[in-house]
Amino acid sequence: MRRLFFLLLMFCTLPAWADGYDQLYNVAGWPEQRAHFNDALKAAQQRYKNSLPPAVFDALVNNSNQRFAPQAMDQRAAQKLRQTLRDPNPALQFFQSPLGRKIVNAELTATRPDQLAKNAQGLPKMQADDNRVLIIGHLANALPAKEAGAEVSLAIAGVAADSLSSMIPGLMGGGSTQGMLEGQRQRLMQQIAADMSNTMLYVYRDLTDAELEEFSTFAESSQGQAYYQAALAAIRAGLAVGQNLN
Repeated sequence: MRRLFFLLLMFCTLPAWADGYDQLYNVAGWPEQRAHFNDALKAAQQRYKNSLPPAVFDALVNNSNQRFAPQAMDQRAAQKLRQTLRDPNPALQFFQSPLGRKIVNAELTATRPDQLAKNAQGLPKMQADDNRVLIIGHLANALPAKEAGAEVSLAIAGVAADSLSSMIPGLMGGGSTQGMLEGQRQRLMQQIAADMSNTMLYVYRDLTDAELEEFSTFAESSQGQAYYQAALAAIRAGLAVGQNLN
């Protein structure tokens, strides 16, 4: 179930702007997805409450809240997005369309806390004909879902590591830690990719084949690729996994 959550949170940390970027941020459902990320962060913090001394737990909460403070994440992500996405209008037009709204609604529904709890033991196995599976395959290849999902997963899983590192400088630092992170990143991407088709079939189950085809066409287009690659870069900047932000 975590794979679904991390996949759909892949665009959760982008900021609000006073122009086309601002409209894109709202229309694409990023504020709601950010709230879902915050819920996941709080849940990750609480998992350590009964297993850590109070002082260590307090440090964990304070450090992770500081690292993932919305304003700081917004600033990092905004700068990177503006460096990489030259024109927000094609993506804005797509997500303002009836299909775009339907896609956003499907993603937001799938990441609601009640839905995550419902599917905590795993997603149902989706049945689909060859044509639908083929379209989903094209969509999965066009979206940087496994890369973005791995970053979100590492960010949440790294809550405890960041706290220990701040309390004992040098404990988690150095090139060896970066090597470990990269190894974890690669393993997570492999895990996410292994279940990607079924995850997308579930999330977008209410879209018709024609709507999936239109979605895939946008994602594969030069405008769609520009948007999704910029969003991935912004997520990496916002989450700053393995980076010292002090």
